[in-house]
Amino acid sequence: MMSDLEFELIRRKRLLEMTKHLEKKAEEARKEPEQKTRPDDVLNRFLIDRAWEVLEAARLQHPRAAKEVENALMKLILSGNIKDKVTGEELYHLFHRLGFRIRLKTQIRVLEHGKLMNLEDKIKRDIMSS
Repeated sequence: MMSDLEFELIRRKRLLEMTKHLEKKAEEARKEPEQKTRPDDVLNRFLIDRAWEVLEAARLQHPRAAKEVENALMKLILSGNIKDKVTGEELYHLFHRLGFRIRLKTQIRVLEHGKLMNLEDKIKRDIMSS
């Protein structure tokens, strides 16, 4: 038969094991949101159309400003203040209002006979054929 002292030692040992297990689970839970809230993952759910193109151009041309805008967008998205998708045009205008000109590569394409082609290629082809 177990004495009261043996019983108490077993109980304390079990309690210590359970406490360590709960602390480990709590630590994992604290680390988990950090891994899930990567900026690109969050922004990917809200940036549409050419928004990524604008953001990438801003990262190259104005790295500090782009990082600040990213952080602000992240905070607004995570706090629930931004619920709608953000288009490239809206992001472009945001940078413009903040005083940062973002240069984007633009192309003019023409639909001819069911095919899209660059305007430059169409003009070259038209000149050569005339």
